Amino acid sequence: MAISIDPRAAELLGHDQHLPPVSPLHFSRDALLSRFAQPPQWQPDVDVEKWYCAPDPVHAAVLVPLVMRDRASVLLTQRTAHLRKHAGQISFPGGRMEPTDADAVAAALREAQEEVGLDPQRVEVLGSLPTYTTGTGFIVTPVVGLIVPHDHDHPWLSLQPDPGEVEEVFEVPLDFLMDPRHHQRRAFDLSGTSLEFFSMPWSSEAGKEYFIWGATAAMLRNLYRFLSA
Repeated sequence: MAISIDPRAAELLGHDQHLPPVSPLHFSRDALLSRFAQPPQWQPDVDVEKWYCAPDPVHAAVLVPLVMRDRASVLLTQRTAHLRKHAGQISFPGGRMEPTDADAVAAALREAQEEVGLDPQRVEVLGSLPTYTTGTGFIVTPVVGLIVPHDHDHPWLSLQPDPGEVEEVFEVPLDFLMDPRHHQRRAFDLSGTSLEFFSMPWSSEAGKEYFIWGATAAMLRNLYRFLSA
């Protein structure tokens, strides 16, 4: 069963104003390495979409790329409008695991290279978050990695998006995404059942709005829980 909705038109239930933002002190390389090396006791907010009904789920992996600028950011993509699934949506680089992939990390790095031209050697893998099962039947492993945009050994980060899959590559400040005041709880009605989801609308300095929602927003919400626990 395919679910087709306009997430912007879904009912806005509210924001989580009562939850504290993650301190930017936790966004340094050392702090992130320490958190993944010794993870806290925590629980993801959501790990399966309520409209999941796929009989044969497919394993997939995405890369959650944290770009280590003076103000850390998350690299995201906007998918092209012609794709069969998740067309036009904001996503992490990633896709289904192939038989040649040794594990989810290998799949995430391969997909990121194929989709946006990110050299796997530019990624320092921190670890993975719990899987997230989408309504379209993908069991997704989010692999979190650090990217240093430039240093003595690496020139400025230059990406080459695959025009067949990726409309645009952009970055959102990590402190914005890790602040629950920007986490909207929304819901749409499906045959009398209210199905809730997170959204995190963000506008660039140029004034363009990127409506982050669904699986991407949920995995970012789980990253928030992991870093704030």
